[in-house]
Amino acid sequence: MLFAALLCATVCFGEIKYIFYMIGDGMGPNQVLAAEMYQAELNGKIGRVPLTMTSFPYTGFATTYSASNGITDSAAAGTALATGNKTNNGCLGVDKDSADVASIAEELHNAGWPVGIMTSVAIDHATPGAFYAHVDKRSKYYQVGQQLAQTDYDFFGGAGFHKPVNTDNASDLNLYDLCEQNGYTFAYGYDDAQEKLESTKKLILIQEQDGIDRTKASDCLPYAIDRHDGDLTLPQITETAIRFLEQRGQFFMMIEGGKIDYAGHSRDGATNIQEVLDFDKAIEEVYRFYLDHPDETLIVVTADHETGGMALGNSKYVLNLQLLRHQKCSSWELNETLKALYAKFGKSTKWEQVKALLQNKLGFYDTVEITDKDEAKLKAAYKQMLKGKGKTEKTLYNDISELGGMAIAMLNKKAKLGWTSYAHTAADVPVFAIGVGAEKFTGWYDNTLIMKKILEAVEENH
Repeated sequence: MLFAALLCATVCFGEIKYIFYMIGDGMGPNQVLAAEMYQAELNGKIGRVPLTMTSFPYTGFATTYSASNGITDSAAAGTALATGNKTNNGCLGVDKDSADVASIAEELHNAGWPVGIMTSVAIDHATPGAFYAHVDKRSKYYQVGQQLAQTDYDFFGGAGFHKPVNTDNASDLNLYDLCEQNGYTFAYGYDDAQEKLESTKKLILIQEQDGIDRTKASDCLPYAIDRHDGDLTLPQITETAIRFLEQRGQFFMMIEGGKIDYAGHSRDGATNIQEVLDFDKAIEEVYRFYLDHPDETLIVVTADHETGGMALGNSKYVLNLQLLRHQKCSSWELNETLKALYAKFGKSTKWEQVKALLQNKLGFYDTVEITDKDEAKLKAAYKQMLKGKGKTEKTLYNDISELGGMAIAMLNKKAKLGWTSYAHTAADVPVFAIGVGAEKFTGWYDNTLIMKKILEAVEENH
């Protein structure tokens, strides 16, 4: 192919040796701005504290619609970003007519570049999968994982596999065994990875587990807001990948902040902001590398789509984002804690126990004002929980209890943060770039052009 021919020349003579393609899943313009304005408010200021990504000298905007709808899903959006082709929602690594299309990672890999693919969710999920897999339905997770094992890419990092076993054919190897059969070494957690960096040519870094069960799904790393000591992080994966690949003279990396999207689907403002900030810490790791190789590196940061329809302001001319600092866990963990409380005490669960939980996890009553009207709503949801009649909001990744969802929504409303959806929206997304060829990424353009602009930059700088 033309791209392969151009890139072969770059392998021998290129100035661009290091490419970082970073995707904040669900990260629209307001998700970025919310993180900046939140940090400003914490510092007692009005305005914004720039993130690493927004400090890059070149910025633009990209469309997100798919071939089948004005609102994309992650598979179609990932395919557009990875391959430069629009496709139908639900399709991965194929065009709208279901023909396989090569990703930038495949193009570069075939031209001799080392490749790393990493995420904060499962490594067989839609966005990472768009860079190596070709399926007509993103839900074919086992087939996606099979194709991962066959890529011969150098590095993968994330939570593990969403569907490690083939439930349609029990005789098929689980994906962990299949990857090992294809020459991959697994590292379980950051410390284990440091011990294995020098002893393997192909590494898969995933979250440390208690008693590895190779048949069990591993969907995502913990949210940043829920993180405990020893939990694997996206910045750690990024740092490890750089150390693993930089000795090879050149590389391409795709790095996804996948749980920004999860928090958007749950309409969880504090968790969403913390995920954007955590993704920006991974960008910091990349930027530090850039400072040592400014004439050989290109960094492009974008998103696949916006999730949740985040609005900065929901009444009057007021923002109070700093109030979100009192939230100490994600809506997911809050719901799990509420379920555990009810499982332990059942119908004997006291309002005082629930109230203490909301004080501890969300700062209610102590630092977040709860009016009599607010408490009446919370108590009504609590009583429904005791009757076993509490409503559950089913989002893409979480089932949110009426009480937990109400409490998170109440805090969001008091912070003046609004939402329009539990799903994706049609919003355009930002693009930030720095390094060789970064000037190409200004303006307003289709998301299919980002991958092509990267390859053009490689072609022109050899």
